[in-house]
Amino acid sequence: MIEAAGIRKSYGYGENKTEVLKGVDLQIKSGEFVVILGASGSGKSTLLNCLSGLERVDDGKIKYEDTDITAFSDKELTKFRKDNIGFIFQQYYLLPDMTVEKNVRMGADLAGNADYKEVIEAVGLSDKLKKYPSELSGGEQQRVAIARAIAKKPKYLFLDEPTGALDEKTGRQILDYICKLQIERGFTVVMVTHNGNIAETADKVIKMNSGEISEIYANLKRKTAYEIGW
Repeated sequence: MIEAAGIRKSYGYGENKTEVLKGVDLQIKSGEFVVILGASGSGKSTLLNCLSGLERVDDGKIKYEDTDITAFSDKELTKFRKDNIGFIFQQYYLLPDMTVEKNVRMGADLAGNADYKEVIEAVGLSDKLKKYPSELSGGEQQRVAIARAIAKKPKYLFLDEPTGALDEKTGRQILDYICKLQIERGFTVVMVTHNGNIAETADKVIKMNSGEISEIYANLKRKTAYEIGW
């Protein structure tokens, strides 16, 4: 379980200080697929970054089970992310001078995972092993980023607008891959999006507005990526 209690985060100083998170409380169960939904500027990406340990909060606590990651040193926090967490962003962040296989293996090596080719197959890129990012479409590059994150065998996967830069067809494919892999492997997913339709694929939806949670609700039945509007 991930539990956040009273977390606050600001940027800037003095008159230019902006409070982005205003005392957020939430719980995410292990194995749950959670979507954080909100308009641009609502604080959803900052919340994702704080929950995942990419950014430190100004106040409050974030616990994974009984472990308070806000009490960690920088070195301890880096190790925690390495051992437990995977990230997928709207930007792919692939290394351009490395093939698909080597990009994915980079994530697998962090977990000592020798079965990384199974993950590449799971995202439908077995025929692209020796291709470089510049030789791939946007959707294929995003699938490489997904495979790299999954190959790390994370307990928790954080995604920030993973379909935001993709066309509808490719976006549905990517979302379908993520949902299927999450169900098969049972890891916890926390995804940020501004697309309310995508929220229908989640177990639970957390709505953000002006740095606060405005609503939390559960979907009675998760829809597939091909059942939702776009």
